[in-house]
Amino acid sequence: MQLRRVCPDRESLGRETMTKVTNPQEIGQLIRQRRKAAGLTLKDAAGMAGVGVRFLSELERGKPTLQIGLAIEVLQLFGLELHVVPRGERR
Repeated sequence: MQLRRVCPDRESLGRETMTKVTNPQEIGQLIRQRRKAAGLTLKDAAGMAGVGVRFLSELERGKPTLQIGLAIEVLQLFGLELHVVPRGERR
């Protein structure tokens, strides 16, 4: 499923810094910030991402047992990417 991004691409925003996340709560905070910046309710954002309101709410609160695949889809909806790099390596 191809998601329509609701936030500008990186090129439109200028140079963004990479944010290190160390727990599910930090991922949830990033998603919540983007959703609110886009002026979307939980219901609207969940519908656009193809997930339930409960799932999105739990993701934003940092529930650690959520499905990673759906979490990545929500990140993509808000113009965010997940990168895995070896610990201590900077990009």
